[in-house]
Amino acid sequence: MELTFDLIMGFLTPLIAYAGITLLHVIIPAKKMKGYVKNEKTGVIMNYRLNGIFVLAVSVIIWFLLGYFKIVPFEWLYQVRWASLAGALFIGFIFSLVIVFRAPAVKKCACADFWFGRTKDPQLGDGFIDAKMWLYMIGATMLQLNVLSFAYYHWTYIGAINPGFILGAAMLTWFIWDYNIFEKVHLYTYDFIAERTGFKLTFGCLAFYPYFYSVSLWFTAELPNPGHPIWLTAIFGAVFLCGWILARGANMQKYVFKRNPEKKFLWIKPEIISDGNRSLLVNGFWGASRHINYLGEILMGCGVALAAGYPAVWMVWLYPAYYVFLMFTREYDDRKVCKTKYGELWDTYKKKVKYRIIPFLY
Repeated sequence: MELTFDLIMGFLTPLIAYAGITLLHVIIPAKKMKGYVKNEKTGVIMNYRLNGIFVLAVSVIIWFLLGYFKIVPFEWLYQVRWASLAGALFIGFIFSLVIVFRAPAVKKCACADFWFGRTKDPQLGDGFIDAKMWLYMIGATMLQLNVLSFAYYHWTYIGAINPGFILGAAMLTWFIWDYNIFEKVHLYTYDFIAERTGFKLTFGCLAFYPYFYSVSLWFTAELPNPGHPIWLTAIFGAVFLCGWILARGANMQKYVFKRNPEKKFLWIKPEIISDGNRSLLVNGFWGASRHINYLGEILMGCGVALAAGYPAVWMVWLYPAYYVFLMFTREYDDRKVCKTKYGELWDTYKKKVKYRIIPFLY
């Protein structure tokens, strides 16, 4: 009976968590700002409420208090991880159906509409709740709670604590908090500019992001310290750090340029090419390759996988392998979008910045 109760509650856990995170997003004061994307119907630049960092912080505090007062065990999300994943999969699928098919068709194939979405930027109340911001906030916050629960389980119940496991949890935590600290920067990224809100995005944020990104912890939490030297673990941390520098640096340079084309970033004066109407950066991070930020994301995934200390456990490589697949296919899609958007200027840009993702190789 107890097992059945735990399974039911585990299945309902993401629904309860997502409802709580949404409530926090609504009641916590938020910074209001305009983004980069224009409303498809009106052509007016869209508004947003940004409070992800505060929602994340309060969610972590609530997780701690629930555990401290023995209301919900600290390791609950690890204990019910499979049932919780099933609940998130169900929520992601149902929400995708609702948000896609409530809007008019944009493609002849309903399956394509379901995957890519019909609405680009659905909002409630002129940015009071923006679907994309809400989805990423849900995914990031739930991922953090999973990471904390997994780390607590390993720290408390495994006799030979694996420093690499703790480092992996710390790196994922850094990734999550970094995203929320620079929340406004992501209004200028591919997801907001080019993607519609379909199954790919909604299911990805509600089910895939909060559970799959922690896959290296998921399958190594019960394993003891593999005995790797500290210097090797430090190298794995350096791989992640290098990736973070590339991803965050590239996104910040583009954000600064979009907001103020004349302003320097990290003492780098922007060098551009222009057709008189549009401009493209061709130096700094964006001079090394056309998508150096994608390389950064892949390196971060590799750092987390390596830190776990069990490279022979193939499941830990699912996270970086997914990033390789995602980023290389996204680069292909983005290339088509940019060719349509910039025309001959894009051809000039390709001659100036020759490499797509990996400098000197690809």
